[in-house]
Amino acid sequence: MRMNIVILAFVFLNITTVINGGMTSKFVQQAQPSNEMTLSTFPSPAGHNAPEQVHIVQGDYNGRGIIISWVTPLNLAGSNVVTDWKTVDGDVKPEKKRTHASTSSYRFYDYTSGFLHHATIKGLEYDTKYIYEVGSDESVRQFNFTTPLKVGPDVPYTFGIIGDLGQTYASNETLYHYMSNPKGQAVLFPGDLSYADNHPNHDQRKWDSWGRFVEHCAAYQPFIYAAGNHEVDFVPNIGEPHAFKPYIHHYHNSYKASKSTSPLWFSIRRASAHIIVLSSYSAYGKYTPQYVWLEQELKKVNREETPWLIVMVHAPWYNSNNYHYMEGESMRVMFEPWFVNNKVDLVISGHVHSYERTERISNIKYNVTNGLSSPVKDPSAPIYITIGDGGNIEGIANSFTDPPPSYSAYREASFGHAVLDILNRTHASYTWHRNQDNEPVAADSIMLHNRYFFPVEELPSSRV
Repeated sequence: MRMNIVILAFVFLNITTVINGGMTSKFVQQAQPSNEMTLSTFPSPAGHNAPEQVHIVQGDYNGRGIIISWVTPLNLAGSNVVTDWKTVDGDVKPEKKRTHASTSSYRFYDYTSGFLHHATIKGLEYDTKYIYEVGSDESVRQFNFTTPLKVGPDVPYTFGIIGDLGQTYASNETLYHYMSNPKGQAVLFPGDLSYADNHPNHDQRKWDSWGRFVEHCAAYQPFIYAAGNHEVDFVPNIGEPHAFKPYIHHYHNSYKASKSTSPLWFSIRRASAHIIVLSSYSAYGKYTPQYVWLEQELKKVNREETPWLIVMVHAPWYNSNNYHYMEGESMRVMFEPWFVNNKVDLVISGHVHSYERTERISNIKYNVTNGLSSPVKDPSAPIYITIGDGGNIEGIANSFTDPPPSYSAYREASFGHAVLDILNRTHASYTWHRNQDNEPVAADSIMLHNRYFFPVEELPSSRV
């Protein structure tokens, strides 16, 4: 009899573990479309043919390269040249290097872009501050960046995480809230940048204004982008049948360094992290280029060198909001077993305009004969972060399912950003910050345990 009671108690506890989800925050942010900043909010810089929309991304596989990008209204002599030098102590005169950029422009419906310049600088020294200048004569503009430490298992590094930003007053609050944290060294950005496609004929001037808006951050630290649905810009009815045209023209990356055939999926290694970027809106079925590339890239991951394996993809695979519910399901079915087998630490998505963090769960046991189809706790599975809460014009997604599903650990319908502070090969501090709080305040936080070196269950997180 006592044994039966024990068994029944064990079953009951396991049932409640499956049924009961995590916490839905009681914090309430008014759910309405954010007010977009006007084009005049972001004027072009002063000076004849002054460079604008300056931004940087990693320009190689291991962090010794940088791609510097900018736009000029005219393609004059010298407008495609960047000069860089490393900072030195004392009176030593720095050696300045000049690099010529590739230059292009594009047309979209009734819009003609400025001249977009992209210069790739390689062979940089690790852990070094560089100064760079673009423009000529009286229109020279100066910026700087710092390279990461050499790739290694215990290299500390701090990533900001921002998604679905747009260019509203809430977006401005999110970006400057993140910039108030001096620890941020690079930004993981899981898609939806300018929201130009929310305007008639996909108003391309919004791509320019967004580039000016984020320049204060993106010119000084690299953004690692995934393409979202608002980057597709596929509008054949106005004569624009080529998907991703504005995004690809504006935002170059080093996809060829990871043997990818498309800038929409690629990987980089930075400090102690191996970051894989996927495209929700490109073909990913069996034998497609993205499928084949990902299969090979996962084989190349060396956890002894880069213990932290992070994936970015725009559409979330686990989402308990009624907005965009299950839109990532077919991709999850395709790739989730690979993520579990390779012990991915973290999957970062956007798309849903709220915040959610999951438990470590997987749903990979199902097949057509066994009928087992439900998420279960899995120590080899990643934590899934949905962070489409940057502040975009479409507003907050505040329609969570009730009750919370078992896989949801914490969720909140607020604008904000996150910080991933990698400490060493075993531990990383993760915090999410709502815009209404001061930057030091973490509305959600957890100490992450690396799946390869320290696959121990995380302690319950702290929240405010």
